[in-house]
Amino acid sequence: MSPERITSGAERTLIENMLDRNRESLIETARGLSETEARRQLVPSLTTPISLIKHAAAAERIWFQRFWAGLEESECDGYSKRDEGTFTVADNEPLAEVIAEFERASRRSRAISDEFHFDDTKHNPREGTVSMRWTLLAMIEEFARHAGHGDILREQIDQHSSR
Repeated sequence: MSPERITSGAERTLIENMLDRNRESLIETARGLSETEARRQLVPSLTTPISLIKHAAAAERIWFQRFWAGLEESECDGYSKRDEGTFTVADNEPLAEVIAEFERASRRSRAISDEFHFDDTKHNPREGTVSMRWTLLAMIEEFARHAGHGDILREQIDQHSSR
């Protein structure tokens, strides 16, 4: 169930709420699917409902644990070399565990982001100097886009299942 929608208040409250709502929207696109449905490839890429969530967990680790907290790979929960933007999910990773992995990574991201002010900055080799505010907004964009992908995949899966 999505967090309560907050429409007014402090900037940080609004941004964090929007991010949490997009995280939950992404999870909802896969919730209740069978393992087969969650892995069903309906597009030429590796994009599936489960892979979208796996990818989102990696994005949480990359941006918050690795970039902002400066953790080594071995210190990141669930980190693997596959984190570098891939949508690959191992056959032995059930949907419930991938969702739980994303939820754990999201909680850790919240804790890390709380340690920084919105205007704190760090240099990123790809993006240049970025603020915590920018990072949170980028994650909103990322998860909203992928929730949209997930909605389309879910619609196709549900339509196929009802035939």
